[in-house]
Amino acid sequence: MALFTPPNLTGGMDDAIIGTAMAVPIFIPMFLLFVFFVILIGGAIAQNKRIGRMDIPMWATIGALSTLVITLPLTKVEGMIQLETLSIVVVITIMCGFWLFFDRNRNEV
Repeated sequence: MALFTPPNLTGGMDDAIIGTAMAVPIFIPMFLLFVFFVILIGGAIAQNKRIGRMDIPMWATIGALSTLVITLPLTKVEGMIQLETLSIVVVITIMCGFWLFFDRNRNEV
């Protein structure tokens, strides 16, 4: 017995992604985590090369907002994003926003 049966690709790429998400439930949360960390680490390293310091709270917030922007349209597709995953993404976005807000000094722009 095979561990994974490939989805039918005649219906389009979205059917393949939905079939994969149904067969491997951790696929979408890991994809969202990958997007978050690529933006966080890539942006922070690029900023460090440009100006010599990293602004981790800013890049965490940008990564969380980007992940939220990817997550929201995926909730429209049946079975793609569970409520728990959406809740976690929203909570992380809010927490990163608070981290950015409270990290700034009053004299910073």
